[in-house]
Amino acid sequence: MDEAKRLEHYRKMTETPVPRLIGRLAVPTIISMLVSSIYNTADTFFVSQLGTSAAGAVGIVFSIMAIIQAIGFTIGMGAGNILSRELGARKDEDATVTASSGFALAVLLSVLLSVFGIAFQPQLMRLLGATETILPYAEAYATYIFFGCPVMCCSFVMNNYLRAEGKAVYGMVGITSGGLLNVVLDPIFIFTLGFGTAGAAMATAISQLISFLILLSFFIRGKSSVRINIRKISLHSSMYFRIIFIGLPTLARQGLASIASVSLNVAAAAFGDAAVAAMSISGRITMFAFSAMLGFGQGYQPVASFNYGARKFRRVREATKFTAITGTVIMLFTSLVCFIFAPAIIASFRGDDAAVMSMGVKALQIQMLMMPLTGLVTATNMGLQSTGRAVPATILSMARQGIFFIPLIAILPRLIGMDGVIAAQPVSDALSFLMAICLYASFMKDLRRKEKGSGTDNLPAV
Repeated sequence: MDEAKRLEHYRKMTETPVPRLIGRLAVPTIISMLVSSIYNTADTFFVSQLGTSAAGAVGIVFSIMAIIQAIGFTIGMGAGNILSRELGARKDEDATVTASSGFALAVLLSVLLSVFGIAFQPQLMRLLGATETILPYAEAYATYIFFGCPVMCCSFVMNNYLRAEGKAVYGMVGITSGGLLNVVLDPIFIFTLGFGTAGAAMATAISQLISFLILLSFFIRGKSSVRINIRKISLHSSMYFRIIFIGLPTLARQGLASIASVSLNVAAAAFGDAAVAAMSISGRITMFAFSAMLGFGQGYQPVASFNYGARKFRRVREATKFTAITGTVIMLFTSLVCFIFAPAIIASFRGDDAAVMSMGVKALQIQMLMMPLTGLVTATNMGLQSTGRAVPATILSMARQGIFFIPLIAILPRLIGMDGVIAAQPVSDALSFLMAICLYASFMKDLRRKEKGSGTDNLPAV
């Protein structure tokens, strides 16, 4: 990218009115997140037609997908937030070193995960909560997910790079192309070719490969502000520690999502395959709804990190407040729709199983009551992470599916049975919201202090 385009991009990120800028960046990121959820939701929908045990298998392997996402998003968010602040500070060469090093780290870790997963697959599936009837379906599905792990992980990294530098449209193109292809290939591989559960995983792996190639092309063709260059990979361990440290909130959020999924599966398995299937289906719908908030938040992140690097603290504060309020409104509307149409949504997956219907509708509706609270939680968490406040951001990331959820899923089912399995996540969301209120107030106070001590917000862009 030439100097004129870099200056134009700098001015766009530091001068465009905050609501308009976040809106521009959020639309493609919301689409990307929704389409990413379609990967799993489409698999759940089509595989559910094979039976209750098959539907449960997708929920089991979702824990693996969460681990892959944890690696990709941790590195992508960590390196992405660093390179965004470097671009805001006009340190373009440093940003390229960060991007190249993060990509190399993702390749290494994802290959190690693939090898480990394939070598210990049966034991791993049982550990993740697979019953004897679910196990064959889970193994068939997981095999191809492990083979596609490096491609998936690196796609998440590149997508986050593009978002971080304010070019989310390119990320949307890559992710959306793969997502739409996945929806087309699922019924072909599952039913037409007769591959069953394994066919869903094949379709996902192929679709992710297409996304990977499209995203990589943007870096090769110079559409990105940074490059991925093997010669720019850092040999200093401090670079990788910094990437992981800044990515810790994402690692906590994604990693604990995997642990929470395992804990949920194990708790639900005590009540039968129908319970596992019901929680798997309602969980996918909840994640699909929540992905809209994540996408909006990821549209906000480059605005916060770029302007923080440019020392425009007033814009960071304005962006955080706008994201918290607008995100809450988005989740309120989304939750209302899902609550009203919960019976029809669950019926589209396993309408012929009365037990799945009963538990699934109840779980989805109760979860939707707490979903609007995630607006403030997400804005606070991403604001802290984007400005380098890794410790409080990590603590808040750990709250929803770790600090609160894991003890609750261990205790509540023992006290109130299946209702405890259903209630664990909504109660955890409410407690996380209370923690977020305190951190949000502290974060905004600190930004006001920095704003008063800096005159840069009143200076024209360079």
